[in-house]
Amino acid sequence: MYTYDTLSEALKDLQKRGFTLDFNLREKEIESKNTKEIFPPDFFEVVEVYRFEGMSSTGDNSVVYAIQTKTGVKGVLVDAYGVYANSLSPEMIQKLKIVH
Repeated sequence: MYTYDTLSEALKDLQKRGFTLDFNLREKEIESKNTKEIFPPDFFEVVEVYRFEGMSSTGDNSVVYAIQTKTGVKGVLVDAYGVYANSLSPEMIQKLKIVH
């Protein structure tokens, strides 16, 4: 696992390591912003997770998920700490629930 001081540092390095797509979080799946492909929870794995806490506000907290699909597509999902507060399916909550 890598260590990063900032969100931008993590995103830059992940992109260098092949995580080139940007994913959007949806209720029951993730969607590639780039290709518009949809990936249900059983079709991708979270391979790395990084948390960042804002210095000035708790609203600046975020999580970066490095994701790889079963077909080898790699990308990142960036979301606020409150990801579980969104209306997500139980499958998506379980997929994004990482041991801390």
